[in-house]
Amino acid sequence: MVERPAVNASPLIFLARAGLLDLLQLLYAEIVVPEAVATEINHRGSNDPTAQAIANTSWLVVTQTPPVPQQIQAWGLGQGESSVLAWAHAHPSAEAIIDDLAARRCAATFSIPVRGTLGLVLMAKQRGCIPAARPVLEQLRQGGMYLSDRVMNRALALVGE
Repeated sequence: MVERPAVNASPLIFLARAGLLDLLQLLYAEIVVPEAVATEINHRGSNDPTAQAIANTSWLVVTQTPPVPQQIQAWGLGQGESSVLAWAHAHPSAEAIIDDLAARRCAATFSIPVRGTLGLVLMAKQRGCIPAARPVLEQLRQGGMYLSDRVMNRALALVGE
């Protein structure tokens, strides 16, 4: 059985700002939000769109995660990234939805499947859920997501744009 994926703060923030949170449901009907990630987002205040999304979206399930293995702690990542990776490490068929490069490198070391915000948009395009990926990626960049032109153009080429 495939386990629910766990999501870190940055994909949640970027997708919530853009009104694209539903792209997460392309992966699974429920998405795990580790307590550390929810705490980080809730510090943004109750008027923050991401904090509101966590509070009001039934399929975003705030979950206590297992202890972070020492091997993951050694990477010196933030609590959110570490808790997402701890969830995926404890549930080998679960994906980690994470954008942070150091966390993605850590995940690769432990063979943890990873997908980022960019990957979600590309999947949405491939599945026909959105007509074009470029406008969505531009919207995400305007909302604060860092994505170089080079990386974006390479990714768009993968989906025929």
